[in-house]
Amino acid sequence: MDGTTAHSHDRFRILLAQLNPVVGDLSGNAQKARSAWEEGRSRGVDLVALPEMFLTGYQPQDLIRKPAFVLDAADHLDRLMTECGAGPALAIGGPFVDGTRLHNAYHVFREGRVISRAFKHFLPNFNVFDEVRVFNRGQVQGPWTLNNQSPRIGTPICEDAWYPDVTETMAECGAEIFVIPNGSPYFRDKMEVRLNHMVSRVVETGLPLVYLNLVGGQDDQMFDGGSFVLDRHGALEMRMPLFEEAYGEITFVRDEAGWSPEPGPIADIPTSLEQDYRVMVGALRDYMAKTGFSDVLLGLSGGIDSALVAAIAVDALGADHVRCVMLPSRYTSDSSLRDAAQAARLLGCRLDEVPISGPQDAIRDALAPLFSGRNEDVTEENIQSRLRGLLLMAQSNKFGEMLLTTGNKSEIAVGYATIYGDMSGGYNPIKDLYKTRVFEICRWRNRTWRDWMKGPEGEVVPVSIIEKPPSAELRPDQKDEDSLPPYDVLDGILEMLVDEEKSVADCVQAGFDRETVKRIEHLVYVSEYKRFQSAPGARLSPRAFWLDRRYPIVNRWRDPSG
Repeated sequence: MDGTTAHSHDRFRILLAQLNPVVGDLSGNAQKARSAWEEGRSRGVDLVALPEMFLTGYQPQDLIRKPAFVLDAADHLDRLMTECGAGPALAIGGPFVDGTRLHNAYHVFREGRVISRAFKHFLPNFNVFDEVRVFNRGQVQGPWTLNNQSPRIGTPICEDAWYPDVTETMAECGAEIFVIPNGSPYFRDKMEVRLNHMVSRVVETGLPLVYLNLVGGQDDQMFDGGSFVLDRHGALEMRMPLFEEAYGEITFVRDEAGWSPEPGPIADIPTSLEQDYRVMVGALRDYMAKTGFSDVLLGLSGGIDSALVAAIAVDALGADHVRCVMLPSRYTSDSSLRDAAQAARLLGCRLDEVPISGPQDAIRDALAPLFSGRNEDVTEENIQSRLRGLLLMAQSNKFGEMLLTTGNKSEIAVGYATIYGDMSGGYNPIKDLYKTRVFEICRWRNRTWRDWMKGPEGEVVPVSIIEKPPSAELRPDQKDEDSLPPYDVLDGILEMLVDEEKSVADCVQAGFDRETVKRIEHLVYVSEYKRFQSAPGARLSPRAFWLDRRYPIVNRWRDPSG
């Protein structure tokens, strides 16, 4: 062979199946795997590869500790092995019990038998991951091959490829190509982090690499796809789309130096704002579909947070599946009524109005004997919010619509959201979005439209909403800054205290007022009980409220530094 052409036995073709499983849907996920294998057979490829834990969906969390579930998964894997017979090999992630040890495994089947079964060695135990709790660590497996003409393939599983140990061991054992199945969820700018780690593995071993990732939403996490292929010099030869189910075919060709991937299409990487927005849209869309809901409702206040949630919902589900409800009180301004109506009109969704003044008066009268002689305070403000939550939940029950809650990360961090009030609901698309970024996302969406959006082009969040001072409108002339620092200051402090785990002294050194920082620290800690009961929402950062950040509810410690 002259190095520029290759015979059929010097070529190896892989079909990458970047697909969206549903946790616990073993039969549905197995059917997707069969369909992918049939697609590969029709194309004449040598191997069809699916991502990590595809059969069960990822992450199964403690579901995987249920013996009946593991047995059911094993039965589905056996059937897949039998049914995917003559044709390409099938590689799929799923559990495996080795004696009494449960493993996160990667199975390779061909012609009704097991070609290889690799066990995950490095079990992640940080951020949203808790695999040490549910799986046993496996020994590093050597490479496998289909025949004498095929490459020797090493299959480190997800976390195994983030450290040099496993890939270097496989290379020393004769691996010629890495195929890495992943269940890697999104956080902002993670694509670059992944790529840098994988380039390091290529540089260390001199071997080409296939990085195959899951796609789709699961609870708070969005698996963003973006599967890619690197040649043995670390150059990007193919990248699949982010956030989309897709098949990607890659051909490896052998020359004197080894196996090399032929160039394929390279999908674009959207901006950070676009990725965040698409995660919020996609996570809501999948959460609805996977939990069996088709319609949502939300309280549309005339403020920016609910306007953004309405836009996300319409882009995810379509205007016909989104109902907005305005619940005005005596403190609701005419401008808020106009802005809410304009937001619904721009999105093309229905807007109903349910005034709360009557119920508010009834509660005031009922409590008057107990509250007599006491001044009005946050109690009366929270009654309004809880009335709205009650009335929205009643509509959710009556009409079978999922209620979306609309608090941003800034408010949730400091407890500027009412438990059993505006925190009521089944899902919060903007839970991990700080207020300053809410404004950025709204401006971006008003000037941007993509074909994955079901909403209209052009302005969808009225400019009047973006430009007015934020207010909860629970008392006359109320502004958020009456109770909180300006949002650019608040978010700067929160990013340091919450996202970066910085000290009070660090915040002061960065230029923030110590008294303000201490007040925000206190609010973050005393609001933990609210977050513990809050609705799930799309994870956008490595420190989202839920699995990323696990703090005690009872906690008397305060940072003495600064």
